[in-house]
Amino acid sequence: MKLGMVGLPNVGKSTLFNALTNAGAQSANYPFCTIEKNVGVVSVPDPRLDELAKMYDPDKFTPATLEFVDIAGLVKGASKGEGLGNKFLADIREVDAIVHVVRCFESMDIIHVDGNVNPARDIETINLELIFSDLEMVQRRIDRAKKLMKGDKKAAVQVDFFERLAAHLEEGKSARSFDVTDDEQEFLHDTPLLSGKPVIYAANLCEEDFASDLSGHANFQAVKAIAEEEHAAVLPICAQTEAEISDMDDEDKAMFLAELGLEESGLNRIIQTGYGLLGLISFLTAGKQEVRAWTITRGTKAPQAAGKIHTDFEKGFIRAEVIAYDDLMKCGTMAAAKEQGLVRLEGKDYVMQDGDIVVFRFNV
Repeated sequence: MKLGMVGLPNVGKSTLFNALTNAGAQSANYPFCTIEKNVGVVSVPDPRLDELAKMYDPDKFTPATLEFVDIAGLVKGASKGEGLGNKFLADIREVDAIVHVVRCFESMDIIHVDGNVNPARDIETINLELIFSDLEMVQRRIDRAKKLMKGDKKAAVQVDFFERLAAHLEEGKSARSFDVTDDEQEFLHDTPLLSGKPVIYAANLCEEDFASDLSGHANFQAVKAIAEEEHAAVLPICAQTEAEISDMDDEDKAMFLAELGLEESGLNRIIQTGYGLLGLISFLTAGKQEVRAWTITRGTKAPQAAGKIHTDFEKGFIRAEVIAYDDLMKCGTMAAAKEQGLVRLEGKDYVMQDGDIVVFRFNV
């Protein structure tokens, strides 16, 4: 999973990126500090994998990973090449989902590119640039389909679909909020719309506000209202707090978070939300050689899951030997689980479940 972190200059985006990844991206109080995209790869926390490691004492421990991309700050006119707009749009096109960092904190010391803090305006600035870029792409699809209309009935259907989509975008609405039928999904396959990508709005608060009741926090509530309207996710977060805990050991971090009334760090909450937005789950493989987590899309069948490990596994798939994580933990060993009949033999139509522990049998 690749998450692109976007936001206006000086909203705390690179500070949050540094805290989440410890990748050392530059952070400073002036626009366009981030010019080249910064990339940080983090391990996806999974307590199930930790327990399997205790059980098997493996030679190798491989959690799933998540890639964060810190993308250059955006300004109005980016879709026309203003600021670092062209680079911004190219970088964001490559990610699976967007973490849109929105400034919700007030500070006299940190300059806001538009002079004052206004989350709704800031969100609109970025969303409109993505929409303008999408409109150009959609118009090209309309022109291309119209040229094919005389000899291709399907082209007429495409023209109708993309003209409706263009009208939706022209109203300043993102592609995320445009209703698409299953049959129409194929039209979007070769049209990767920026405003159609899943979004997590990370509402960046100061430490004092972050630790308080946010029901009356006007800036956060403004972000929350927009997220609800777009069917996007919203997370209150404090980049400053995340920076403070990034170098702590697990025990100190847990104590610090408990004082704030939190069970998990911002990183864990973003990962969980990202998995949910993209419909991702993990299956596990376990043995003395390696304990490992594999990320797949919910609904993936066993042969395609096997292909994540190696293409030969999918080509020569015979069956999958599967046990649920909870069942293995109750039994204590795989041998005991087999004795109790909890290890199942599944075929090509088996749909993988989150936390499945699997051995794939294949022949090529």
